Amino acid sequence: MNKKIELLHPVIRSEARILYEEANRRLTGRAKMLIVSTLRTFEEQDELYAIGRTKAGRKVTNAKGGQSIHNYGLAIDFALLIDCKTASWDDLKDFDGDRKADWLEVVEVFEKAGWEWGGRWKSFTDKPHLQKTFGYSWKQLIEKYNAGKLENGYVKI
Repeated sequence: MNKKIELLHPVIRSEARILYEEANRRLTGRAKMLIVSTLRTFEEQDELYAIGRTKAGRKVTNAKGGQSIHNYGLAIDFALLIDCKTASWDDLKDFDGDRKADWLEVVEVFEKAGWEWGGRWKSFTDKPHLQKTFGYSWKQLIEKYNAGKLENGYVKI
């Protein structure tokens, strides 16, 4: 089991565990789903935002602290783990030979359960990103956060 799932918002944690297991059952070849990131603090988000701006590197996010769904434990970034040792972000490769990209097999499992995939976004495509927001925008979530509408450290959904 991926320990990063335990950092997700309690309202989606159990579902994410089930979907993670289902995605890995569908991947019958050399690839498995690897969860790279879930919950991020506002400070961690600001550090990522600085990359390509005030720190060396290529921009990795357009979201400052509080502006990412990750900051509320409602998002997953994933990759494929090949042969239990190498991470891959190749969204076209079919490691199990079933004529469907393994990446899309993972996405289909999550989309079927009502999760949104960043690969379908028009303005900023984010193929490793999956989220379940229950209709809340980051602006609504930060309002709840700032108003202290929290339970066990997470924004009340």
